Amino acid sequence: MKDVTAFTDGSCLGNPGRGGWAAILRCCGAERELSGGCGLTTNNRMEIMAALAALETLKEPCRVALYTDSQYLHHAVEKKWLAGWLKNGWKTAAKKPVKNRDLWERLHAQLTRHAVSFHWVRGHNGHAENERCDELARAQSARRDLPPDAGYEADR
Repeated sequence: MKDVTAFTDGSCLGNPGRGGWAAILRCCGAERELSGGCGLTTNNRMEIMAALAALETLKEPCRVALYTDSQYLHHAVEKKWLAGWLKNGWKTAAKKPVKNRDLWERLHAQLTRHAVSFHWVRGHNGHAENERCDELARAQSARRDLPPDAGYEADR
């Protein structure tokens, strides 16, 4: 099983607004940058999309150390919120539907496929890879030709 390091970030101009996501993957001495975005979306959705893009890009099961500045994403996995949502039929502890379920379902599939450890980093604090991901995500957010985020529209 290959060891991969992933750095991720999401951005949104307005929340909701135009959003972007970015990831940097490192494996076996190589590095790859990924980025994309959506029209009307949220920052949380872009944070999850960044992690998804990183994990879905991997062609085989890997051991992944994933770095994010999103406490929402980090806590959902590390504090077992995601496991609780699955157990409770996609309801929160307050018995409300889980937001961003479409993305959480995809992420759950990737967490089953890969051995992922999540690491939280403080955003905008000089962490080189986090700053680079932020730059890439913001550039995507600024694009005027972004595709719609069908999952966001369905969640409303």
